[in-house]
Amino acid sequence: MTPIAPHIEAFLRERLPVERGASEHTTSSYSTAFQLLFEFASERLKVPPSQLQLEQIDAPVVLDFLVHLETTRGNRASTRNVRLAAIKSFMRFVEHRVPSALEQIRRILAIPAKKTDERLPIHLTVEETEAVVKVPDPTTRDGIRDRAMLYLGFYAGLRVSELVGLCVDDLSLGSKPIILVRGKGRRQRALPLDTQTSKALRAWLAIRGEAPVPELFLNARGVNMTRSGFEYILSKHVDSATKTCHTLVGKRVSPHTLRHTCAVITLQATGDIRKVSLWLGHANSQTTDIYTRIDPVEFLDISKAVILPNLRRGRFQPRDRLLAFLKQRSLCGAQNRPGGDCQRTL
Repeated sequence: MTPIAPHIEAFLRERLPVERGASEHTTSSYSTAFQLLFEFASERLKVPPSQLQLEQIDAPVVLDFLVHLETTRGNRASTRNVRLAAIKSFMRFVEHRVPSALEQIRRILAIPAKKTDERLPIHLTVEETEAVVKVPDPTTRDGIRDRAMLYLGFYAGLRVSELVGLCVDDLSLGSKPIILVRGKGRRQRALPLDTQTSKALRAWLAIRGEAPVPELFLNARGVNMTRSGFEYILSKHVDSATKTCHTLVGKRVSPHTLRHTCAVITLQATGDIRKVSLWLGHANSQTTDIYTRIDPVEFLDISKAVILPNLRRGRFQPRDRLLAFLKQRSLCGAQNRPGGDCQRTL
């Protein structure tokens, strides 16, 4: 039997951040997946999580865990697939360290991901966007910070990890303001800033002051803003914006909604999906294609370009006696005419 704890620790501390260069967000997501898996396995096998053995985490346990995610925890299929991807990544790491478990690992790797509905991303209209960014009070420290974060989120389309991970040194507010963004896979991209976003960032830098951390945005304790912290700030301002923009009522707005909104606005402005892909930092332009299905203007232009031939007018005349009789009866019923031809039979 092989204790699983040392291998998990090596996977999270060495394999992901050092060898694979994974981001903190990825490592955190994988850690959550294993926490849920081990809690489930511990309760099922009546063994403390720290004493679980690798051989006990076999394909049946993993399958039951995936069912547990959807039925008991109420997770969607997409979340199930994310947890499964984390487990498979760990198993590929372990198969070279514990060759004796190769057959067990291959059965886990053979578990297929579940097909999911590809839903259109939720985005905000221009009016809804304006309502949200106008909420923060520009006369307070928190209001100045929040407005800068919202402007940057909407304009640059940053992932929430990119937004809260920005450092002061990543920002250049010279004659041509730009920000240096570190995206997924350690890929960097430099984005120019517009006048309004630059103005909001300058206002925040003027009152940010010295801090023990290099991150641009700070929380109330004077340290770097967290993902959950920004989610709370956004939720608070969206709730306030519903008072002036009623279309926001009941609309689920997450930090990624800002990114979707930026993508749609950029596509409408440029008409070039490749530019949207570069702006968002997508490694594969196919990831960006979904935004072409959001904008009805794209389909309207296509519908105008399609020219169909004129259809010849005509009226269907049934040749079969039964169909002719039924048609005659339906006409009589519609006109409510007694007698006449309606009395004819087959």
